[in-house]
Amino acid sequence: MKDTFYFPHDYDTLQDEKIKRMIRKHGMIGYGVFWAIIEMLYMNANALRTDYEGIAFDLRTDCDIVTSIICDFDLFVVHENKFRSLSVERRLVERAEKSQKARQSAIYRWESANALRTNYEGNAIKEKKGKKIYKSNGESEDSPTEFSFENVWEQYGRKGNRKSSMSKWSKLSESNKKLAINHIPGYVNATPDKQYRKNFETYLNQEVWNDNMLQNKLEPLRSETNTKMPDLDDLYRDSLTVNK
Repeated sequence: MKDTFYFPHDYDTLQDEKIKRMIRKHGMIGYGVFWAIIEMLYMNANALRTDYEGIAFDLRTDCDIVTSIICDFDLFVVHENKFRSLSVERRLVERAEKSQKARQSAIYRWESANALRTNYEGNAIKEKKGKKIYKSNGESEDSPTEFSFENVWEQYGRKGNRKSSMSKWSKLSESNKKLAINHIPGYVNATPDKQYRKNFETYLNQEVWNDNMLQNKLEPLRSETNTKMPDLDDLYRDSLTVNK
């Protein structure tokens, strides 16, 4: 599914004198064309070629209207063979700054969760290994160990197909199981919304515990040759993992 983004639409745009002059000349058709051009700029790193005829064809409107909207009302900055919007530029910078703050917050949450596990996992594992479960006939058996599927399935949040997840978990080596167990608390904490967390069988297939979240750096504002700006959802959907 194609990623979609959003941008602020000022509710008082119609009160802008530049917009009023544009509407007086081109009507509400011009207003609609203006916002369509703004959307195109957001998808192209705030830089489009002054191909007025091509833009008019894409928007199924008259080339003279497109040329006038871009050139006649100081709504865009035209330089040589390209044009941009100052308001779009400002909002893209704000979005990049928010993305950076969100990334730092995610890293902090993971580090906090990892530190907590380091402090308590030793005692927790010993306690699990020492407990006994009694059957109906009075016999006892060891409780599930740290490597048992039920233990890790519960920690992961029971996301995915249980049967296929159990099969894949049973085929892992003990060393990979330990890597996964050490990694899962931080990964789960960094993806509190399960829709952004991989299914457990996918997590195992891709050996996500080998990924390094710190390698996913916030991309700078895209250059004119790039096709779109980085977005917070785009940056974090599949990258909130860390190598133990």
